[in-house]
Amino acid sequence: MDEEAGPTMVGDEHSDPHLMSILGATKRSTLGNNFCEYYVNDAPRVVLDKLESLGYRVVSMTGVGQTLVWCLHRE
Repeated sequence: MDEEAGPTMVGDEHSDPHLMSILGATKRSTLGNNFCEYYVNDAPRVVLDKLESLGYRVVSMTGVGQTLVWCLHRE
């Protein structure tokens, strides 16, 4: 069975720097974009496991082209 691999986009330039640090994310800008995004080299399932351990839970998920998008909530 094939698993999705990283890198995984985990936030934008306005994301909580402390949370991005916990996830091990690095901020980068793609040529042509005037904004930055945070990425990790982990597969999405690893990121979701880390976020679950921090109290987040998946609320919804959808596919947009070749991209998967998860919406999470922390209580």
